[in-house]
Amino acid sequence: MAAEAYCVKCKTKREIKDAVQITMKNGRPATEGKCPTCGTKMFKIGASS
Repeated sequence: MAAEAYCVKCKTKREIKDAVQITMKNGRPATEGKCPTCGTKMFKIGASS
């Protein structure tokens, strides 16, 4: 299952398209990608399972 995040433009929770695992400056894991509907950048803090 792909990671889900809230899209601020669509105002709904959607699966992240092109999800990439990153590490923030403080060392915490995060996931970022794009909204499949509108293309807005999506971001979710925490390791995806």
